[in-house]
Amino acid sequence: MSENAIVIDDVTKIYSTGALEVQALRGVSFTIERGDYVAIMGPSGSGKSTLMNLIGCLDRPTTGRYTLDGIDVGTLDDNALAAIRLKKLGFVFQGFNLLSRTNAIKNVALPLFYAGISQREREKTALAMLGEVGLGDRGTHKPNELSGGQQQRVAIARALVNDPAVLLADEPTGNLDSTTSVEIMALFRHLNESGRTIIMVTHDPETARYAKRTIRVRDGLVVSDERSDTVPSALEVT
Repeated sequence: MSENAIVIDDVTKIYSTGALEVQALRGVSFTIERGDYVAIMGPSGSGKSTLMNLIGCLDRPTTGRYTLDGIDVGTLDDNALAAIRLKKLGFVFQGFNLLSRTNAIKNVALPLFYAGISQREREKTALAMLGEVGLGDRGTHKPNELSGGQQQRVAIARALVNDPAVLLADEPTGNLDSTTSVEIMALFRHLNESGRTIIMVTHDPETARYAKRTIRVRDGLVVSDERSDTVPSALEVT
């Protein structure tokens, strides 16, 4: 098994609209090792969302190579891309994206349903994962019976239930107040300290400071890639 979770090698992305071409990424390269915690930052139009879509196998590079957990993503057809998203990636979104009429256990278990796991096993696994994010006693609650922070914890549990190689978080504290944001950042630090590889897109420097490493993107290029020597531990966050 490779020590690298992700390798991005001279990746470009060009969008064509009629005669107009927009070069969203202009030759981006970096490597993310297993167990790293990386924040990707950049202003609107910088290319960070395009980069996140490529890392999440929601889009393909125009040129260059992307390797995820040792697999060359560029060689995969659409069905294989869907399979690798399910197996290798976990997604956490700003808006939680929970099913409103479904309780926490079934929300968390949804990826296991698509993976063909039996109902008994997927609900057992989902409940265990809710326990890992501090919601073991909220399994039967629906989203409208949970606070914003609790809903995001359910979303994190759902992202982790398939034991993905990489956890992708897109503005994970964007809909949360400052106190709840700190609690969610503490959870991410705990998950990372437990060995999870995390990539987080954020515009907020306060959120990014919890990551071990910050990659800044501007005009489709990586303009800086720095490690922090003062990352708070999960205990220090709380």
